[in-house]
Amino acid sequence: MLPRTYESQNCSVARALEVVGDRWTLLIIRSAFEGVRRFDDLQDALGIARNVLTDRLTRLCAEGVLRRVRYQERPDRFEYRLTRKGVELWPAVMSLLLWGDRHYAPDGPPVIVAHRGCGGRLTARLACDACGAALGPGDVEAHRGPGG
Repeated sequence: MLPRTYESQNCSVARALEVVGDRWTLLIIRSAFEGVRRFDDLQDALGIARNVLTDRLTRLCAEGVLRRVRYQERPDRFEYRLTRKGVELWPAVMSLLLWGDRHYAPDGPPVIVAHRGCGGRLTARLACDACGAALGPGDVEAHRGPGG
């Protein structure tokens, strides 16, 4: 098993990987950007084991990337919302998505990220290819792409 820490590395990339450096963690964050917030919905969307999801959510909350918010009492039920720190991961997640589209989507992107304002597509510069506006997570919506 690979270690979760990179204590011998004096590197910000290594420090960031300690928090988000496994596939389940990034997929949970991606799902949070898509509006999936509840445990059962995350499990269904990702096909992840309950114990693994619990571990990753606990870690993301401890790191301040997500926050746990009660939405029901008796029984207590919680959802997981991105914090400001979590929202700051949007450029990294979108860059990975676009990189994956370029190199691993032979039938076209599975998902198109489009500007809500005009329908233009997200570019690698995190701007709209139609109107040039700088885009953030609240400015876009996802649609099924040709490879989806």
